[in-house]
Amino acid sequence: MAVATDNQQLRAKLVQTAYDFDPDATSATDVAWVDAQDVLSLLVAFVRTVGTSDLTFAIIGNTAADGSGTDTTIKSITLAAQPNAVGDVVFGEVTRGEIMQAASDAGVEIRGVSAQLTTATATDEGVVVYTIESAHVKLDNTSDIVA
Repeated sequence: MAVATDNQQLRAKLVQTAYDFDPDATSATDVAWVDAQDVLSLLVAFVRTVGTSDLTFAIIGNTAADGSGTDTTIKSITLAAQPNAVGDVVFGEVTRGEIMQAASDAGVEIRGVSAQLTTATATDEGVVVYTIESAHVKLDNTSDIVA
């Protein structure tokens, strides 16, 4: 008889969350704030679902974990090609070292990090996936989210 197991090899080490990105704007939009203290590295994927306009992509920090403080750019992502067709995917990544360097350069403490995306057309949409190498290994770092 087979026994059901839940090994959680990656889910205990990584936090992965997907976000619907539908800003209805052409201004820079913060995707989702995460606590910088938990981040050893952050990989952000943008998947185009609607539209063809150019994308500007950055990972920013903030003096508040929820993004309510002062923003600091950690990294502006230079895209080799624009994700201008449905299904195109681009990635950006920062490490704890880059977060700490940006904080030092700005003379602030970075408490939160977020992807910040700008589309050239307000009707463009996508899905943004965060994969965080967490400073804390625990069961269910990544868990199901079902409404």
